[in-house]
Amino acid sequence: MLKHLGFLLNVCAIALFIPGILLPMFSLNMAMTIDASGVAMSNNLIDKNLSLLQTIQELWQDERLLVALLIFIFSICIPMVKFLLLCVAYLTRQAKLASRIHRFISMIGKWSMADVFVVAIFLAVLSTNHAETASPQQLALFGFKLNFIVSSETISALGAGFYYFTGYCLLALFGTTLSSFNAHKTSN
Repeated sequence: MLKHLGFLLNVCAIALFIPGILLPMFSLNMAMTIDASGVAMSNNLIDKNLSLLQTIQELWQDERLLVALLIFIFSICIPMVKFLLLCVAYLTRQAKLASRIHRFISMIGKWSMADVFVVAIFLAVLSTNHAETASPQQLALFGFKLNFIVSSETISALGAGFYYFTGYCLLALFGTTLSSFNAHKTSN
């Protein structure tokens, strides 16, 4: 019974994984406004909605290869390998093979906790919300003084991909635990 429930939870987890890596995980908007004598000019400096895959792609293009590679391995490759191995363990009729696969999954499971680390990094990025900051400035030109205010505002928000990916992490962890518990129980 636990074997079937664990596998079903992992199938549900992988169903959450796909939109979790494709949908925007967060949005980031940074705007700057200059107000001179009641006339305001605004400019969006940054306006991004990034999914996990888009983040990896952007890191790669910015030549942050190590970070892009680590996120790709821990958040894309290991979950896929883990799911494929769980499928093999579920479908095999050999208890010893299933037990070995579950031991291996437990071993790489420690590494796949990096999924949770990635989510934590996104949360840290999202904690960059800043209320509007304003600083008065003065420009002196040919004896004239112009007073103006330069303000900036950074807004970040969680996207749907974050919730799907978090759901994947939790369901996969619980499902793998149930499957592994059952495999260890039947092999003993």
